[in-house]
Amino acid sequence: MAGNKPSKQRKLDPDSPEMKYLKNRDAYEFFGAKWLLKPLPDKPSTYRALVWTVTLIAAVVRFQNLPYPREVVFDEVHFGKFASYYLERTYFFDVHPPFAKMLIAFVGWLVGYNGAFKFEDIGMSYDTNPAPFVAYRSLSAILGTLTVPIVFNTVKELNFRAVTCTLAAMLVAVDCAQVIDSRLILLDATLIIAVACSIYCYVRFYKTQLQTPFSSQWYLWLYATGISLSFVMSTKYIGVMTYSAIGAAVVANLWQLLDFKAGVSIRLFAKHFVQRLNGLIFAPFMVYLFWFWVHFAILTRSGPGDDFMSPQFQQTLSDSPLAKEARQVNYYDIVTLKHKGTEALLHSHQERYPLRYEDGRISSNGQQVTGYRYEDVNNQWEVLPTKELPGREGQPVHLDDVVRFKHVVTGTYLLAHDVASPLYPTNEEVTTVEEEAANGNNYHETLFSLQSANKGDTKDVLKTKLSVFRIVHTDTNVALWTHNDVLLPEWGFKQQEVNGNKKVIDPENSWFMDTIINIDDARKVYVPKPVEKLPFFAKWSELQKLMFEHNNKLSSDHPFASNPESWPGSLSGVSFWTKDQERKQIYFIGNIVGWWFQVISLALFSGLTIADIIARRRGIYPLNKMARQKLHAPLSFLFIAWLCHYLPFFLMGRQKFLHHYLPAHLIASMFSAALWETVFTENKSLNMDIDEEDPVNPHDASPKLKFIPLCLFCSAVIVALIWCFAFFSPIIYGNESLTVPQVKSREWLNIKLHFSK
Repeated sequence: MAGNKPSKQRKLDPDSPEMKYLKNRDAYEFFGAKWLLKPLPDKPSTYRALVWTVTLIAAVVRFQNLPYPREVVFDEVHFGKFASYYLERTYFFDVHPPFAKMLIAFVGWLVGYNGAFKFEDIGMSYDTNPAPFVAYRSLSAILGTLTVPIVFNTVKELNFRAVTCTLAAMLVAVDCAQVIDSRLILLDATLIIAVACSIYCYVRFYKTQLQTPFSSQWYLWLYATGISLSFVMSTKYIGVMTYSAIGAAVVANLWQLLDFKAGVSIRLFAKHFVQRLNGLIFAPFMVYLFWFWVHFAILTRSGPGDDFMSPQFQQTLSDSPLAKEARQVNYYDIVTLKHKGTEALLHSHQERYPLRYEDGRISSNGQQVTGYRYEDVNNQWEVLPTKELPGREGQPVHLDDVVRFKHVVTGTYLLAHDVASPLYPTNEEVTTVEEEAANGNNYHETLFSLQSANKGDTKDVLKTKLSVFRIVHTDTNVALWTHNDVLLPEWGFKQQEVNGNKKVIDPENSWFMDTIINIDDARKVYVPKPVEKLPFFAKWSELQKLMFEHNNKLSSDHPFASNPESWPGSLSGVSFWTKDQERKQIYFIGNIVGWWFQVISLALFSGLTIADIIARRRGIYPLNKMARQKLHAPLSFLFIAWLCHYLPFFLMGRQKFLHHYLPAHLIASMFSAALWETVFTENKSLNMDIDEEDPVNPHDASPKLKFIPLCLFCSAVIVALIWCFAFFSPIIYGNESLTVPQVKSREWLNIKLHFSK
């Protein structure tokens, strides 16, 4: 199909289909052809000077004080952790495609990092947990900075003035939300630059098609668009919105070419269709698959993601360092059990619960069962079978088995019953009972099921450190839980309470067996498991299905989740990080001036378009043809692209946050700047009864631009943008302590900041 592709220098045959297409092109009004192919309105040196200026501004605001805070911020807990897993080559599971995460890990590999720190919690110090966080953040800052000149040049390629390009770029360069997301270890900077590249490359492709279709430049920008789209899809699945935006433009263009007035034969049209199919669908899909192939090639060791996958998939992974320490648990083993969330060990001692608590409630006065964070002989429990299955010495314990736990030191049996726990009256008390009662009337209260906390582990052999499970009381259907938010009083030695949680499937109910005290020599020997092969497409299809399933399940309530109708005006925000002692915070919010400028621009365009359509239905033509060229080409293209990146969120049931609006904000920035150049142009038709190009000079339509007013307007908006950014900078960088009045002055409408009281 590409065999007939002319070289850049080759002259087209006058009788070729390509030349006939070019000759007949003017017989049909291609969207924006006359506008897009006009010479640039300003000198190249003017564009160069301004693009360097806005790029420098973008770099300064993104790299300023980049190492602060020297703590884990917001979703750095996820993407810093994933980079560490890549560097350790241990398998993990995430709902996003791998490209951007591998890019972060690649930076870690370049600086020689080994992935030791796992970014467990927001606020953890990078000083006490060394990690290349500045290098990771620098990647985001570089990508965020480079996005700005791409925005500038996209508007330039749409044939707008340099001052218009500058306004579009500044709407992104000093936007609070764009800056915050391009200063942290997140995926959004990669996503945004990929969206920007997709739009820029398509504009270049479309303009090339208007001049020299099937030339080397045409193929270059076609495949560049496809590769950019693949980067969007390979970063986050909302990249399908970018595909829909570009796809809508492609479908409209093909529909044009199908018209007989375009002078395109069916054979040539088929060539157009097939080449777009190759460049925008097949080639990007191969690139998308390539990143998953790299993903599987890197992650060859067992890891935290194993539990999501099928047993066949897990057999393709070699043992991780943790798996090497894991040992099979047998009945009559003496073990220690550790709570996954707090790392407290299940503990008991001879002291008893007080007969009456401080609030007057009465307990069972049974032996205390607590969570204890230190090694102690009272942490040891013997795993016993039920009376119905005697004689199981040496046999392995499986997940979903029903077992009993005997406290070794006191010889009592773990028990839960319908008595209120000390600190949570709605939860059950957990205690122990003497052997006579445990084997008599209270037997049914000593039975616990070891239910898998991870999908795919059902009936697997239980192993120390690796097998995560819930200890569910079979009689009352509660799960053992411990917490460290409130500790037991002096009578409980300030240890953690253990109780029966009625929310059985709560992730906080997860435990694992840490060590086997009486392990035999045979089980001390490590025997590596055999690694099996699985075809790439089998692995990819399984992972793809799970990613979609878990993505759709992200529907739980979140204090900072918001609805799409609040996004364009930045009526919602997200708390990224706080420092209580110093009254500092990072709060994700848009540049209020810029976002409301976009809202006004989008509303104005909608009104103008509707009014023009209605007027034309009544035989009135208020706009000249060049004005309508701009409305129906660059402005409509960007407006539809904005809709494609915004409206689908109204149909989603999953959690939604303000940062989901950033791709739409990027497009709205270009659109808004372009619209106001159109507003400051003499677009009025002198004869409103005739659909004319230009009544004065129909062969060289060039409506007059009110350049000075446009420059003053753009300058005023840019100054307001910079002022707003400076005003909100304390909560962008989080490096300033604000008083209560200062915090309150930054609470925009219904946004509630920390430390406002």
